[in-house]
Amino acid sequence: MSTPPIPLRLTAPAPGWEVEADVVVVGSGVAGLTVALRHAELDPAAKVLVVTKDVLSSGSTRWAQGGIAAVLDPADTPEEHLSDTLVAGVGLCDVKAVRTLVTEGPGALRRLMARGARFDRTPDGELQLGREGGHRRDRIVHAGGDATGAEVQRALAEAVRASSSIEVIEHALVLDLLKDARGRAAGVTLHVMGEGARDGVGAVRAGAVVLATGGMGQVYAATTNPVVSTGDGVALALRAGAVVRDLEFVQFHPTVLWLGPDSTGQQPLISEAVRGEGAFLVDHEGDAFMRGVHELADLAPRDIVAKAITRTMIRTGRDHVHLDGRHFGADMWATRFPTILAACREHGIDPVTEPIPVAPAAHYASGGVRTDLSGRTSVEGLYACGEVACTGVHGANRLASNSLLEGLVFAERIAADIHATAAARRAHATPPADSDSAVPSGLVDPRVRARVQAHMSRGSGVLREREAVAATARALRDARWTPVEVAPCTESWEATNLLTVATVLTAAAAARLETRGSHWREDFPDSDDDEWLGHLDVTLTEEGPRMTYTPHADGLPPRLAQELAAAGLDPDELDALVDRALVEDLQEAGDVTSLATIPADARAVADVVARADGVVAGLAAAEAVFARLGATRTERRAKDGERVRRGDVLMTVEGPTRGLLTAERTALNLLTHLSGIATLTARWVEAVSGTRARVRDSRKTLPGLRALEKYAVRCGGGVNHRMSLSDAALIKDNHVVAAGGVAEAFRAVRERYPDLPIEVEVDRLDQIGPVLREGAREILLDNFTVEEIAKAVQIVQNQTSNTSEPSIQASTDRTTESGQVKLEASGGLTLESARHVAETGVDYLAVGALTHSAPALDIALDLRG
Repeated sequence: MSTPPIPLRLTAPAPGWEVEADVVVVGSGVAGLTVALRHAELDPAAKVLVVTKDVLSSGSTRWAQGGIAAVLDPADTPEEHLSDTLVAGVGLCDVKAVRTLVTEGPGALRRLMARGARFDRTPDGELQLGREGGHRRDRIVHAGGDATGAEVQRALAEAVRASSSIEVIEHALVLDLLKDARGRAAGVTLHVMGEGARDGVGAVRAGAVVLATGGMGQVYAATTNPVVSTGDGVALALRAGAVVRDLEFVQFHPTVLWLGPDSTGQQPLISEAVRGEGAFLVDHEGDAFMRGVHELADLAPRDIVAKAITRTMIRTGRDHVHLDGRHFGADMWATRFPTILAACREHGIDPVTEPIPVAPAAHYASGGVRTDLSGRTSVEGLYACGEVACTGVHGANRLASNSLLEGLVFAERIAADIHATAAARRAHATPPADSDSAVPSGLVDPRVRARVQAHMSRGSGVLREREAVAATARALRDARWTPVEVAPCTESWEATNLLTVATVLTAAAAARLETRGSHWREDFPDSDDDEWLGHLDVTLTEEGPRMTYTPHADGLPPRLAQELAAAGLDPDELDALVDRALVEDLQEAGDVTSLATIPADARAVADVVARADGVVAGLAAAEAVFARLGATRTERRAKDGERVRRGDVLMTVEGPTRGLLTAERTALNLLTHLSGIATLTARWVEAVSGTRARVRDSRKTLPGLRALEKYAVRCGGGVNHRMSLSDAALIKDNHVVAAGGVAEAFRAVRERYPDLPIEVEVDRLDQIGPVLREGAREILLDNFTVEEIAKAVQIVQNQTSNTSEPSIQASTDRTTESGQVKLEASGGLTLESARHVAETGVDYLAVGALTHSAPALDIALDLRG
């Protein structure tokens, strides 16, 4: 007998009831409830229906012990959060999605707090920020120490109950997507497990469907996920024809409480925050084995820690290791980790006096239903958010505490998109399509559930290799066949969903012949960027899963994107800049000279060579251009910020000869221009060396190049002034005229923007006193002579140190942390006069010429013979 196909529709009774809504949200965790609440705020008249498999307060979010990562510390930056996320994602993160997460995340978190979520604070009332694996900054907020998810769930559930626009149906298992005549989402069928008018199978008709069903951890024998996490959303999306991406990347939490060799189902999680506070992993001999494995040791990204634990277990012949937090003491365990302490003691383990036995268990799916930045899937009208979705944020491995943040950020984006497209959806609405009886339907015998889970843990778990994965695939095929008729019920629907997800996951695990992130192939132990820097996209057809390899879509190689982000540059902006430059160069015909003179298969090696002495800047930008046009190897011989001599090779590139020559002009335009800025800046910095003065730039930059040009200034040893007109207020002569005086202008700015620093430009000595009394943070001395600058420095020093004038002292003290007013000299400066100006004691020399008119540094591309 042939193996039955994976069903494209679950066998179920015809809907016995029907309800209509504008939006139906499937799931009641942070993602689903945030979508519902935000949409209710945007359109209070719309009806939002939330359906949840359990009760409203029991979404998957409530089990999250870790916190929410967001840039809230002034010393932290979104670029650093982005960089940490890209490192954890091992080349497969969508940089645009990550940038969306880290820039919109702090605002989304504050709105969550405005909805009533209460997070742990320091004694002085500030948010208490912690650190978890993969983060190089303290940026994790927690609630109740280790009960963040429970607090988030509580706050959102209370807000939903208080909303008159949101209706909730509990104990509802979603079955299949309903579509209209044009194939767009038109609602869902679901089964309500309870009593009342909506018992049994029913239908929700809605123009927008949001999947927020959480994870699929129950596909494995041991998991941190609750019993309801059976992959229902991913399975529904597959049956509906949606694209599912990167399902092989399942994160195994490294530290799950080990309850014995036969323990299955949901296991207690030992939060990464425990290691964040200083607990460390040891083997049975007491050796701390993470030291030397990674620079962050026990706080390395989760895939690295899980692999290290598994290797240690194999080496020692044990089925667990230990997490040692005995040095915390009883008070810290009770106040910082009360939930974990109680769970351990419930199972006879006291972490105050003994190490905790731990082992990896299935925790989080980094892949899922593929979406864009608005949460839209490949099926029109169907959205996905939270763990069920693959937004591109996590890549091959989720960075700790990014998941709740992802749910918040992309839920708000989904709500905004549904609201913005509501009118168009109504205008193009068509009647629901009749159920297609020809679509293969079926169910799996629920008794195979435990067998599926055991096979998945053995063959598609932390360790994977060809034979084990193949054996798992065969076992899953066999599990589809049953000699008895299977009745439609909750158990058979869940088993079918689990088997559907397990089959696709295993197929992807078999196909990806490399080790990357949370996908570990023992027979292919290395990452392979040449062959596998891409995604496995799967759709479900009547013939079974259809898999497509999609090259990673980011324009820049991940290593370059990470480097640029770490330097404070936006990889997306550089990518767009390269696009525009190449369009200008190539037009429609392309590089006609190279096309005519160079064979298509010709390859070459070329050197980027300095033709003059100077300081180099922009090597990553130049490399990005060469990479875009096919360079297969780049080797840098210098670093940005280094002094180079005429004849020095800065970088060697290899690739198609046509591509290298086509890239030459754009790459050298960027490199020579930025190196010229760095070289000129270095001359100014050298001219004032030994004084307190710093050389800084202005906003006199070329359109679209400001960030790069200011980066070049930093490479030359200078510092940056304002990036834009919104960074700080700068009151100049025209503002004074318009406002009726400097005091009036200052007060107007302070009243409108009380938190912004205020700078004032003056062109006479007698203007300094009034400016000081108003409390300026910085005074810009425009076109002052050296003698006038010296007098200005003296005036400021005298007035800010004169305690007999409390009004002046108070106003200046509130403008800067140190109570010191900063002075900048600008206008009329030359390299010859720079040192004389700096020796007056002024803080900054502002040199617009650094970015406005620096001569390019001569750099060339030489093909090797």
